[in-house]
Amino acid sequence: MIYRRQFLRGMAGAGAAVLGGHTRRSAAEAPPETTRLRVLTTAGICWAPQYIAEELFRTEGFTEVQYVEMAIGGNASDVLAGGEADISMNFVGPNLIRVEHGVPVVFLAGGHVGCFEVFGGERVRRISDLKGKSAAVTAMGSVDHVFLASITAYVGLDPRKDINWIIREPDEGLTLFAEGKVDAYIGFAPRPQELRARKIGRVIVNSAADRPWSQYFCCLIIGNRDFVRKNPVATKRAIRAILKAADLCASNPEQTARTLVERKFTPRYDYAVQVMKELPYGKWREYDPEDTIRFYALRLHEAGMLTSSPQKLIAQASDWRFLNELKKELKT
Repeated sequence: MIYRRQFLRGMAGAGAAVLGGHTRRSAAEAPPETTRLRVLTTAGICWAPQYIAEELFRTEGFTEVQYVEMAIGGNASDVLAGGEADISMNFVGPNLIRVEHGVPVVFLAGGHVGCFEVFGGERVRRISDLKGKSAAVTAMGSVDHVFLASITAYVGLDPRKDINWIIREPDEGLTLFAEGKVDAYIGFAPRPQELRARKIGRVIVNSAADRPWSQYFCCLIIGNRDFVRKNPVATKRAIRAILKAADLCASNPEQTARTLVERKFTPRYDYAVQVMKELPYGKWREYDPEDTIRFYALRLHEAGMLTSSPQKLIAQASDWRFLNELKKELKT
């Protein structure tokens, strides 16, 4: 396979060390219960670790790796619960809401930090300025709506009545913002890089740099509950491949960006490499994913989107045993 050869050549150095460690470790473990693995793709590139992890998945014993495209505005938990995919990085907020509704998915590990930025127009210099203003999102309950609602609730606004939500597809929403027809836009990588390059609006929240958002994961690794229950060895191996790929994103952003472009996950190398350098992919070792669930559960409760307590959600839909083992194994 041409891509596999290019990956191995391009990731020489850091990548070769990762693959070598994978081979030795995998040989000492039980084989995965299934050799098929299905992971999601989305329009953004913040989930880059799982996009570049195909060779790592194969080294972990998955001979059939499938990438399943998620529709714009779709919910990852619904796709996982429907049996169309097995495991994936996923945006924490919308998936907490789906868990409360009984969708059978499990939070497994921290993914990454910092994939979204909020941009304000001429009338918006801070989040509190959004009261009575408009914001473009793809749908009520969508990823962009949930994150922006949680941010506005954090500063005391009521997103149910204080914001005029304009429902548009991402490209149309961006155009409306660029034309000054909406007051705010929340973008996910690489859209923030594009907006900054085009000097459109001003950044009022950068989740990679601004507290408290920079202190929590925006995306966690989540699995189909039945898949995790039936395939614990495969689950651990899949998580390990994704986390190792996250380390590659952090240590070799240029090659990661080239791989994303070569595999047609994104067309612009300049934006891709900027994303890889700006998003702190190495935080999976440092941050506690339970803290992320607690934080966003409280924010979504403030926004009127969630009623369950953080502890109930953690007890209902988390399994950290694989992460705890991998933190010990992958110390360097």
